[in-house]
Amino acid sequence: RTGLTVSPSRSQFLEGDSVSLSCEEDGWTVWRKTSRRQRSSCEDMWGKPAGSSCRISYMVTKDTGVYWCESREGAAGSSINITVAGKNTVVLQSPVLPVMEGQDVTLGCRTSAPSTLSASFFKDGVFIGTESTGHMTLRHVSRSAEGLYRCIPGQLLLPVC
Repeated sequence: RTGLTVSPSRSQFLEGDSVSLSCEEDGWTVWRKTSRRQRSSCEDMWGKPAGSSCRISYMVTKDTGVYWCESREGAAGSSINITVAGKNTVVLQSPVLPVMEGQDVTLGCRTSAPSTLSASFFKDGVFIGTESTGHMTLRHVSRSAEGLYRCIPGQLLLPVC
C-alpha cells in the first residue's frame, strides 16, 4: 500500500509546529479526516499542496486527525493518526512508523516553552531515567521495549535504593 511520509517523523505535534506530508507515489493526494470535518484533501485549504505533498505551516489543535494518501481513482494508502496538542502541553515525541527490532529509538519530551528542559521518562508507569537534554535513546530495541511511554519535563527524579 502506498504510504504517507511525515516530516518531521512524529505523530504528536505542538500548536505552532509545521509538518510536511508526502505521498510515495506521484499523482496521489494527501487527505485527512478530523473531528470537525468530513474527509477532505490538501486542496481544501487546510494545507499548501505541492505535487504529491502537502505542507501545514502552523498546526492548530483542529488539525488532529487521520491522514492518508489517495489516488485519483480512489485507492487509499495506509493512514497515520496525528495529534496536535495546545499550548502549555507536554508531548512525547516518538517515531511515526512502527519500529523494527534492533533499531535505536529516540524519545523526546517537548513543551511549548522555548528552552530545552531535562525530562524524566517512564515506561508503563515505571521510572526509566532522567535526561538533561530532554531526549532519551533506547538502543537496539526488542519486543520487550513495547509499552506506554510518557515524560515529565523539568524534573529530576532519582531512584532510591
